[in-house]
Amino acid sequence: MLSDQQARTMLSLQAAMNAKVDPNWVAARYPYMRAVVIEAAEAIEHHGWKWWKKQDKDLPQLQMELIDIWHFLLSEILLNEEGSETVALLRLTEQLETIEASQLVDFDAKQYNLASMDLLAQLELLIALSAARKIELSVFAAIMGNCEMDWTELYCQYVGKNVLNFFRQDHGYQDGSYLKMWNGREDNEYLVDIMAELDANDAEYKDKLYSALRSNYPN
Repeated sequence: MLSDQQARTMLSLQAAMNAKVDPNWVAARYPYMRAVVIEAAEAIEHHGWKWWKKQDKDLPQLQMELIDIWHFLLSEILLNEEGSETVALLRLTEQLETIEASQLVDFDAKQYNLASMDLLAQLELLIALSAARKIELSVFAAIMGNCEMDWTELYCQYVGKNVLNFFRQDHGYQDGSYLKMWNGREDNEYLVDIMAELDANDAEYKDKLYSALRSNYPN
């Protein structure tokens, strides 16, 4: 489970990222749960769902989609508390404490048993809940488990993706000049490779990630 400090750090990083995108992000009230819907659908694509052709599950990219989803879930939690990191931490902690006892999810007049659902079915449930603007961290936690991630790994990968998001903003993401494809590969793929080479416990982890991204970015 996340430590109090890890949860606090992630909420702080997410609030800073939201403010970098738009200083008035709380007033703007962007539809973060809509973004969860799209990212979860992309996760389904990385898993493979077409029964009429052979597909291989891309686990690293599946995990990266979960990190993207976590960004937007944190944003929604912050937004629900008008941007207050202190109150958002309380709400996040409350939900995290109930996860282990929440294998049954009630939604749309039906009860879902997360333990009996496969990964694709869990992702579909996450999409449905998110479209209804409902946050159920027990569903997210079940998906994490099926994607071979624990909360420590989520934390490490979240910090990495947060650095990538700052890098994107610093290199023209909003005005459209940023290049997401680097020599035929997505920047997400470069991030996965870079993270595999660095120690997430290094005090300079964030700075080294940013520097490596800058070194690989096409001029």
